[in-house]
Amino acid sequence: MHSPRVINRLDVERLQRLIDTVEQQDEAVAEALEEFLLMAEVMDPEDMPTDVVSMNSQVRITDISSGEALARTLVYPHALASTPDAISVMAPLGASLLGRRLGEQWEGPRTASGVRRWRLEEILWQPEREHEYHR
Repeated sequence: MHSPRVINRLDVERLQRLIDTVEQQDEAVAEALEEFLLMAEVMDPEDMPTDVVSMNSQVRITDISSGEALARTLVYPHALASTPDAISVMAPLGASLLGRRLGEQWEGPRTASGVRRWRLEEILWQPEREHEYHR
């Protein structure tokens, strides 16, 4: 049995506000995020493990089947335009990244080419690791 994915308390509050105001086209992702929030272990930002993806973390992931590697920063939708290589938490892949642990593999959202499997290779930057709790 896997341990639950974790999230920090501040991210829960911000995400819940985002979910509460979601537009119709984002309802499926919002429902998946809400389910994650209900099941996740909530921690104070100061207690977040450094091997977990939190909001504003910069990560490197690999599509296991193709070997394609991506570096992305997980952001709230309003920060997409101002963050290089950003992926929104309201995008299916972005939502699936939240709370993942280093080395973890998971099935990502279905695409035109089918279901993709991903692996979290590296957390290049994590706010909690840098003691940036109120970003």
